[in-house]
Amino acid sequence: MFRTRIGSLRTLLVSAAGLSLALLPACEPSGDGGPPEEVVLNLPSDGAIEEAFASITEEEIREYTQVLASDEFEGRAPSSRGEERTIQYLTEQAAALGLEPGGENGTWVQEVPVVAITADPEMTLTINGEPGETTLEYGTDFVANTPRVVDQVGFMDSEMVFVGYGAVAPEFGWDDYAGVDVTGKTVVVLVNDPGYATQDPDLFKGNAMTYYGRWTYKYEEGARQGAAAVLIVHETAPAAYGWATVENGWTGTQFNLVAENNNMDRVVAEGWITLEAAENIFEMAELDYHALKAQAQEPGFEAVPLGNLTASLGITNTIERSTSKNFLAKIPGTTRADEVVIYMGHWDHFGMDPTLEGDQVYNGAVDNASGVATILEIAEAFTMLDPGPERTVVFWGTTLEEQGLLGSAYYAANPVYPLNKTAAAINIDALPITGATHDYTIVGHGNSGLDEYAVRANAMIDRVVKPNPTPEKGSFYRSDHFPLAKQGVPAHYGSAGHDNIEHGEEWSRAQDEAWTADNYHQVTDNYSPDWDLAGAMQDVFVWFRIGLELAYSNAFPGWNEGTEFKAIRDAMMGG
Repeated sequence: MFRTRIGSLRTLLVSAAGLSLALLPACEPSGDGGPPEEVVLNLPSDGAIEEAFASITEEEIREYTQVLASDEFEGRAPSSRGEERTIQYLTEQAAALGLEPGGENGTWVQEVPVVAITADPEMTLTINGEPGETTLEYGTDFVANTPRVVDQVGFMDSEMVFVGYGAVAPEFGWDDYAGVDVTGKTVVVLVNDPGYATQDPDLFKGNAMTYYGRWTYKYEEGARQGAAAVLIVHETAPAAYGWATVENGWTGTQFNLVAENNNMDRVVAEGWITLEAAENIFEMAELDYHALKAQAQEPGFEAVPLGNLTASLGITNTIERSTSKNFLAKIPGTTRADEVVIYMGHWDHFGMDPTLEGDQVYNGAVDNASGVATILEIAEAFTMLDPGPERTVVFWGTTLEEQGLLGSAYYAANPVYPLNKTAAAINIDALPITGATHDYTIVGHGNSGLDEYAVRANAMIDRVVKPNPTPEKGSFYRSDHFPLAKQGVPAHYGSAGHDNIEHGEEWSRAQDEAWTADNYHQVTDNYSPDWDLAGAMQDVFVWFRIGLELAYSNAFPGWNEGTEFKAIRDAMMGG
């Protein structure tokens, strides 16, 4: 049935070419620091677009997915035999499609140095003060590790300070570190941000988490402020997950990128403490945790020393270094080859666990063999366009996404293509498998001008665009486009919504929740011929259409006012 719909999509794709030009904004930054220029869209002929889009088939997406998610690839763990096979397969397929190597020094890859650090769980966090000494138990009361690449690390008698949400957000007129010196101290911070806490739409972004609410930001800011350690107080609602997720995710081997200084500019210890532990610590300091939490939600909050309390912690590490690879292929631009449009999706998953009985392979079929398969199909379509894209189009399989977006973070810090010449990135992370929808969800809706591209594309197939229904979970900050966004590059991350054409919204949500509970990050994420990829094919149309407009226009979409990334993009572009 959906093959008929695909035929109509192809017709819409070409018949709407003139319409999309009319709907493009009148002018956008030129990208070279100059004044705005008139936007020009030079699409290929209708016939060329139709032929290119016709090359995208559900059958080929299934074939690529089934291969990448097979046991032969051993779960595609970074720095493993599974990685070697994955990179080889992607290289072979890209070359067969006529793509060119897009990595470093004329290769298909960017090497990503990585270090695996395993902390000895026999550690305790000791709190000292006038009331006496309290010892927090690892796993039960706290978790901690160090990003510093050293065998042993720690601190003794570090003064403790409560810094509210630990946010320095000039665009919101907010600075939790104002007037306090936390050098060498242990800071205690709240999870999420004041907007979520108060549900005030005029404070930060209200219910929607900003980057200031993410744990990654809190550790980064603590390091910038010179803190010895950052301890985040865990609460389930604002974190969007329970303590078990923290305990499971923060114990065992942790991956980090390798810096020349062995990450010695980061805090000694990055950790979490339970709500009960936090309440007890504040009580030791003769303070009321909940009263101070309420104060921290108000503008002008000032950091509060936790009485005379000090913290001590020692961590012993086992260290293993290795190299993983970002895969990069490209179609060089015809007239503005120095400008870049990126399609991206992570190839990695969790590898194998020989301790499991029965199935031991984390095949990662939906997450994210399906996304990589889609990128290959979109790449094939772009190779068929005549004339070819004006801008260079890069097809990027990222590594180490499952280990904290490390592959994309490395690229963002060491870009193969200049970020100020990168028009935008389109992130494809897991195809929908439950059928066609009336709607399309943008994660990070309202952040950038890329929303307009998605609205236009979805309107062509009678779908409406909706924001992420759970923005408080901070999903925009949890996939591979985010490191690019953090460096200022506009990024689009969206997929089919829940208004299922055949079964409705309630059924669709139940299906997604069940799949997540039963298969997400588990060995049961296997390829199935029973998947309904009708919604996925709708999404492929949207993603292809967005990239088509970007590749054949001179527009540089910008971040909207009030976003965390606008200032860095404006500075990058000379604005």
